[in-house]
Amino acid sequence: MIVWENFGSRTDTVFCGIFDGHGPYGHLVAKRVRDHLPLKLSAHWEANVSSEDVFRDFSLGSMTSENMSLLLVDKESRPSIDFLGSEKHPDIFETLKESFLKAFKAMDRELRVHPSIDSFCSGTTAVTLVKQGPYLVIGNLGDSRAVLGTRDKNNMLTAVQLTVDLKPNLPAEAERIRRCKGRVFALHDEPEVTRVWLPNNDSPGLAMARAFGDFCLKDFGLISVPEITFRHLTENDEFVVLATDGIWDVLSNEEAVEIIASAPARSSAARALVEVAIRAWRYKYPTSKVDDCAVVCLFLDSNSNHLSTASNGNTEVQPTSKDQLDNDIEENNNLDVLTPLNQSGITRTEEETSLEGNEDPSMLENMNSDMGINWSALEGVSRVNTLVNLPRFIPEKEEKAGK
Repeated sequence: MIVWENFGSRTDTVFCGIFDGHGPYGHLVAKRVRDHLPLKLSAHWEANVSSEDVFRDFSLGSMTSENMSLLLVDKESRPSIDFLGSEKHPDIFETLKESFLKAFKAMDRELRVHPSIDSFCSGTTAVTLVKQGPYLVIGNLGDSRAVLGTRDKNNMLTAVQLTVDLKPNLPAEAERIRRCKGRVFALHDEPEVTRVWLPNNDSPGLAMARAFGDFCLKDFGLISVPEITFRHLTENDEFVVLATDGIWDVLSNEEAVEIIASAPARSSAARALVEVAIRAWRYKYPTSKVDDCAVVCLFLDSNSNHLSTASNGNTEVQPTSKDQLDNDIEENNNLDVLTPLNQSGITRTEEETSLEGNEDPSMLENMNSDMGINWSALEGVSRVNTLVNLPRFIPEKEEKAGK
């Protein structure tokens, strides 16, 4: 996850993002997207704003023939965007919408050719937002979620879901996947989880319809085009919660909003939500691993202490006894916390705060070894919300098929 204040050198703008990796190298994909997507979005936003300035100059009659030719080239290179209802949205929405689309496309293209990150059967979700003044623009890919805590006409705090979980059980998503020869169905032992499969192979069983990476499915209906939404914030809107599906699988929107609102301090609100989700996972699914739980909470007023983030850093840890599990809950040893940011515009990410207590990384490794924790990159592929099987490439069979 990442929070970038003064995003794009704009003093009243903040960028937030949550990225939930899956597959053998999902953690590498998620970190790559976290580190590079905001930069791409900022660059495209700046370019689009500059382009709009050129259009404005042209409308005022100050356009040279050279600028006109550059403008036409730029106009033709833009992706087709649905502008229905644009009268209801400010200019920032249309500009950012185009910037989101370009940045996500460029990010996925970079992953496809990355020399050291194998994204063939690994990928990540992305739920991102840009807030500028009262305007909120959200770009969403996958099944992470954004939820708003707001007051209704009776001054009761309510939850409003700002994004749609882009899973293959949605009719429009399933139709696109099947049209591209991909298969969509749920396994008999988990009928509630619809998955995406290759045409002639019962793999990988991805439980989302859009994602970065996962190039084994990109020819069969999986896409990296984000769903982009806009909201004009009012004084009734109190905070926005971005979280991975590890939170939403065990807690409702209303429960999450209530937990955030009842936290003793804003700086601990995200930690409180992660703690409750961990306990809910261990209560509801005692034989399963706790899924990745990461939270960013952005409070919408002008208070300087308006950010709270947390994640469970050791989601792959399987306690060996009930006592260890209970102690882990009590001591919260598996939480990494991102503290509120200053106003310098410098980004800070999860890793930058996980070792702020002067812990030695080697000490953490020794602790894991002493506790009997075995780490494996492949452990994550069999969780309920990621992949079931990895497609296998057998050279001998391919050669025979070619003959």
